[in-house]
Amino acid sequence: MATTLPVKISFSLPDGWQAAPPDEVGAPGAAFVALHPLSIDEGFTANITISGRMRNDSATMWDIAGESVQRLAEAGTVEIVKKSEVGTPDIPGLTDSPGVVQNLRLSTTLRGEPLELLQSQVYLGMEDVKNPAKRAVVELVLTAKPTQLGDVIEDFQAFLRTVRPAEDTPA
Repeated sequence: MATTLPVKISFSLPDGWQAAPPDEVGAPGAAFVALHPLSIDEGFTANITISGRMRNDSATMWDIAGESVQRLAEAGTVEIVKKSEVGTPDIPGLTDSPGVVQNLRLSTTLRGEPLELLQSQVYLGMEDVKNPAKRAVVELVLTAKPTQLGDVIEDFQAFLRTVRPAEDTPA
């Protein structure tokens, strides 16, 4: 079942991307999924997913990114290609604290056939101003085959620049 984000955010999808129901496209843990239909390659469509959850522990963004690697390793082989800190200039409106971006190479299977995928994962935290021990963690992920990445990576970067906390509208 699709989830909801612990915080409200706003964003804009680049041209060529279409929202899709998470449950219908095999991403039940996601709050939002966007597909790039023009990139379909042997049955796989490049996609962006957004998910998030509340964290009440002392895990750093680096720890949380590492947890993702461990989860993905349960379904195949995972190689960390690059991992770095990302600050507010890259995603200016969402958080004042640094996040983590990691790029992964995944070897898994799709319908019984071997599949190599690349993921760019961005983890951002937003602390509760009333209780700093509580924070929301938002995960923004691009998944593509190596043959698709060149067609969609700039779109993902443009998408990231639009992510902001949602403005609460007065009642």
